[in-house]
Amino acid sequence: MRLAELSERSGVPIPTIKYYLRERLLPPGHRITATQAEYDDTHLRRLGLVRALIQVGRIPVATAREVLAAIADDSLDHHMRLGAAVWSIPHGQDPDEEDPSTGTAHRTAEALLERLDWDFGRETGARSPAYRMLVAGIATMLRLGYPCGIEELLPYARSATQLAVTDLDLVERYESEEEQVEAAVAFTVLYEPVLLSLRRLAQAEESNRRFG
Repeated sequence: MRLAELSERSGVPIPTIKYYLRERLLPPGHRITATQAEYDDTHLRRLGLVRALIQVGRIPVATAREVLAAIADDSLDHHMRLGAAVWSIPHGQDPDEEDPSTGTAHRTAEALLERLDWDFGRETGARSPAYRMLVAGIATMLRLGYPCGIEELLPYARSATQLAVTDLDLVERYESEEEQVEAAVAFTVLYEPVLLSLRRLAQAEESNRRFG
């Protein structure tokens, strides 16, 4: 397809597509003349991912470029490539290692992963941005005096296990490894606000059942 058709099918204005091309967020088209190029479904799919990162995830262009570089790194096996791409997405703040609560939070997180038999999470530990975000969240609850022991965290972790199965089932609908990695990144960004809204709706239903 030509640039105009790519714009029409994707819903992205031509100037924006040209900007993504200049910023190397979108691979160049297949050159057919000195001034014209053709694009295919790969470009269409990539535009959807870029929009998810920048417009929905509010990720800076430079960070989006890093995520896309991780997606393209075929030197890794499929599992590590998926992880590298998702790790590249911005996470929450890292824990304050000088805060006395952080040491307790680390121990709680370690005990939780051991209880769940999440061996990969224990192996990667603080190298994982998700692990660091978990520690920071536990430390915050400890400082504020809210319950965040193993027994309180286990139901959330077990629910997350089921969500992970659903996530990867969706990812595996795509045929190629590159499509699967792109989908994993897109679903991580796009489904998080959906998950948050569903949690709050479920809380309202349960509150109504108990107290309404």
